[in-house]
Amino acid sequence: MIKVEKINKRYGSHLVLKDLDLSIPKGKIVSIIGPNGSGKSTLLGAISRTLELQSGLVWIDSVELAMWNSNELAKRLAIMKQSENIDVKITVNDLVSFGRFPHSKGRLTEFDFQKIEEALAYFDLQSIRNRYIDELSGGQKQRAYIASIFAQDTDYILLDEPLNNLDIKYASDLLKLLRRMADTFNKTIILVIHDINFASSYSDYLILLKDGVVAEAGDVSEIMKAPVLKRIYDLDFKVIEVDGKRICTYY
Repeated sequence: MIKVEKINKRYGSHLVLKDLDLSIPKGKIVSIIGPNGSGKSTLLGAISRTLELQSGLVWIDSVELAMWNSNELAKRLAIMKQSENIDVKITVNDLVSFGRFPHSKGRLTEFDFQKIEEALAYFDLQSIRNRYIDELSGGQKQRAYIASIFAQDTDYILLDEPLNNLDIKYASDLLKLLRRMADTFNKTIILVIHDINFASSYSDYLILLKDGVVAEAGDVSEIMKAPVLKRIYDLDFKVIEVDGKRICTYY
């Protein structure tokens, strides 16, 4: 489990996270949603230790985040940032291989090659494994980045807006893959996502941020209610159930 206690993060004079408390259940897809500027990406950075906090504590499996050795943490937790971009000319195969670095330190073993092949197959990348990343479509590129994280084989996977620049089909296909990954491999997948209906359709647990604090958190059935959503977004919502999934419209 990931636990956050009274964390504060400031950019200049602006306090983005304010005494934020949170517990994230293990083995589920957890989506962090909320208005722009509510602190979603900052929270993900705090959990992954890629941002320095002014105060507060983060715990990963009962060990305080600052106490983790960097390489051991990389075996437990992986993050894909919203601005993830590799400028060097590398192939899909090389990118996915990078995911094994915390385990192999660049000296790939037979087991590492097996994990790389599993990742390429899982994300249907074998046919383009020798293509360069900068030649790929947005959907292919996103799958390649997440395949690298899959090869890293961590318990926790943090993805900051993985649906950015994807059309509805690519976004849906990617979320289905993540849903299957969580269910099959017992991964905890934490997403920052803007689309409420995508979040509710594929997640187990929702965290709603507003003004740097957790305004609501709970199972999808608890959060996907018109009064709850209205408190966060200040819009009128209608929530309906379709094929067992709660989705909403707003006006």
